[in-house]
Amino acid sequence: MQKTSARLLSLLSLLQSRRDWPGALLAERLGISARTVRRDVDRLRELGYPVVAVKGPDGGYRLDAGTELPPLLFDDEQAVALAVALRIAATTGAGIEDGAVRALNTVRQVMPARLRHRVDTLHVTAVERPTTRPNPQVDSGVLMALTAAVHACEVLRFDYAPASPSGDGQGGTMAPPRRVQPHHLVTWGARWYLVAWDLDREDWRTFRADRITPRTPTGPRFAPRELPGGDVAAFVADRFQGSAGSGTWPCRGEVILHLPAAVVSPYTHDGVVEELGPDRCRLLLGSWSWAGLAAAIGRFDADIEVVGPAELKDAFAVLARRYARAAADAGAGTAPPMP
Repeated sequence: MQKTSARLLSLLSLLQSRRDWPGALLAERLGISARTVRRDVDRLRELGYPVVAVKGPDGGYRLDAGTELPPLLFDDEQAVALAVALRIAATTGAGIEDGAVRALNTVRQVMPARLRHRVDTLHVTAVERPTTRPNPQVDSGVLMALTAAVHACEVLRFDYAPASPSGDGQGGTMAPPRRVQPHHLVTWGARWYLVAWDLDREDWRTFRADRITPRTPTGPRFAPRELPGGDVAAFVADRFQGSAGSGTWPCRGEVILHLPAAVVSPYTHDGVVEELGPDRCRLLLGSWSWAGLAAAIGRFDADIEVVGPAELKDAFAVLARRYARAAADAGAGTAPPMP
């Protein structure tokens, strides 16, 4: 028979592996009597593990949720998965970075050398996109409140801070509280968003989590609606691209650039580049507006031939006049008038 300490660890590992364990089956797995199982369960309870008795014909035990988190046992794959998840969590911008780092250090410290080596080979670096706008942190308590409302299918009321000119979401006058049916909590571009059905506007909306201040209590329960397209990832991508669920950009145009295709391709993302010669290529690109599309194409330092449509040609003409006025104003030493 195993020593008491080793037997307790084996018992704890079994209790963590499934919800309910018949007492007779635990005794068989551990090679001990049912009476010894009862004594070992009492010892685990004294150590803070909430083991409850399960009533029934066979009787049994269950490791239940308690008021405090006791030490846990993990197999090799679970330990590595936990460490990897904690390392990634430290780069999410969810306001849990310090806790994730401390938890990772705790897990790593008790890992066997063979597992520690596997974890140490993974290095994750958070690289922010080049931007002048800050990447705001989200309070972890807000994320937990949003997740709870999503899981419970309860109407959520919250204050939503208007965006400031700097983009940090903390400017202007506070609008009236919003009432929504929360459906998904997602990340996009290192920011957290709540996807919800806005009850007052009767439409789907995405809300930046760092601008949300939940109100309590939550509202009544609701029957979840079907998200357009059924895929939250595609829905969010469409909204940020401005395609309103169509899966494509609302404005798409075609031009010929006097540049090699190999030079243009790395900077077009979801565009299509076709080589026409050593110094010419055809570019099909989309954007949320015709002016935005013309500006995106104009960043290539090359001559441009617009193939179509007419809206893209008009957008180039508008930008040309706007840039000409800006150049004239700069030459005169005066600032352009505010719109």
